[in-house]
Amino acid sequence: MTVPAPVVGDWTGRAAAYWPGRLALVDPEGGRFTYGELDERAARLAGWLRGRGLGKGDRVGVLARNRVEVLDAFFACGKLGTVLVPYNWRLHPRELGELAARTRPSALLYEQELAAGAAAVAAAAGPEPALAHLDGEGLDGSRPYADALAAAPPAVPTELDPEDVACLLFTGGTTGVAKAAMVSYRMIAWNTLNTAVHELQRDDVTITHTPLFHTGGLLVYTVPLLVLGGTVVLMRAWDPDGMLDLVERERVTLFFCVPTQYQMLLASERFARADLSSLRFVTSGGAPLPVSVIERWRAVHDTPFKQGFGMTEFGPGGFSMGPEHAVAKAGSIGRPNWFVSAAVVGGDGAPLAPGEVGELVLKGPSMFSGYFEDPAASAAAVDAAGWFHTGDLAYADRDGFYFIVDRKKDMFVSGGENVYPAEVERALCEHPAVLMCAVVGVPDERWGEVGRAFVVRRDGATAEEEELLAFLRTRLARYKQPRSVAFVPELPISPQGKVLKRLLRAP
Repeated sequence: MTVPAPVVGDWTGRAAAYWPGRLALVDPEGGRFTYGELDERAARLAGWLRGRGLGKGDRVGVLARNRVEVLDAFFACGKLGTVLVPYNWRLHPRELGELAARTRPSALLYEQELAAGAAAVAAAAGPEPALAHLDGEGLDGSRPYADALAAAPPAVPTELDPEDVACLLFTGGTTGVAKAAMVSYRMIAWNTLNTAVHELQRDDVTITHTPLFHTGGLLVYTVPLLVLGGTVVLMRAWDPDGMLDLVERERVTLFFCVPTQYQMLLASERFARADLSSLRFVTSGGAPLPVSVIERWRAVHDTPFKQGFGMTEFGPGGFSMGPEHAVAKAGSIGRPNWFVSAAVVGGDGAPLAPGEVGELVLKGPSMFSGYFEDPAASAAAVDAAGWFHTGDLAYADRDGFYFIVDRKKDMFVSGGENVYPAEVERALCEHPAVLMCAVVGVPDERWGEVGRAFVVRRDGATAEEEELLAFLRTRLARYKQPRSVAFVPELPISPQGKVLKRLLRAP
């Protein structure tokens, strides 16, 4: 066995030296790949990019669903020092053009189905970028991806620094204009270590269904597990039945979902008869997981539940809570991971006592390097003492467990009292007729703002507005109770599985 030189970022080179024959990746529509095969693909893509004149710091755009080629690009960038920019393929071509004008990719890999968006990216990128289409027919001047790999000589990895940027991941999809967070090799390495300490084993198998343009898809389990020598199964699009099938077929040992997705899995007719015996645990993040969801799941499958918390700018493995605390500490995101410092601070920046609500701030080596070409936003996110301000309202209990109360921007004031929609949503989800819900503040002449609940009912449920409001009156203070309920067939969900509340607030 030949051990490669210590090159920062050459993940597949290392893995191919240590365990070349282990199964690394399953792309149900693209094939099964060992670590040795992944390294060969990444080296050839890096060779093609280098042959097109790309070098350290140049951006490589990707516009594609979850598939092996997206990870080819990530690992190829690690060999060259180029920067991966995975674009949200659900965006309108105009929006994609705006992001491309800001990030200026020198190359673009794309799917034929997304050719309109790819054309917008290519037009806005600047001087003609190198184009490669992953399937079907390409744009003018585009090369078939398979041909590009076959013709390119494998690239020799470039020496990189831990502070070099590995990728740009966009944030702000639920609230407005996206910013490009700079994710360094240092950040990825420390997040991988945190995840390994608290979560992973080498023989683990996970499913990645969250889009790889999002930190939840790329960095929660995918990259950490591929560093450890485990196996990642890709889903090109979220589908509850398809996911249950893959858990059975590939003997998946763990996966991550947001609460809305666990509710969709529970609602699937496939759920009760699915074989989930291979699972060591499942992890919830993105929002507090209602205890009712855990109870309903475990009444059918005795799967341990963990809770986690992180964000594009930090981690994303920032907090973790083991299954032994899932019920006793229900609603908690857990405690800070090994190499993460956390605090709750007031408006003056001073730490608050246990139980007091303030802003959650974080510090540690798994923090991002700022926003790409946006020094003002970068400076606003991190204070003079090096603490990253999350924008989340939280408190810590006396045992050191943290609880997210709500996002600062989601909180509203009703009659002079702060109302945290997440608290109202947790109470509403306890009603047996409620499958999913979201609460937002709406204008009110008397109180300034009051709550309005949007509810998706379970199949066959017939509960009406007054029944749900009466239910909440037995659980919440009057000022927290919504004044109206709207029943909707579905909630607007982001690609990361989070509710787009800004769409619910719109008239």
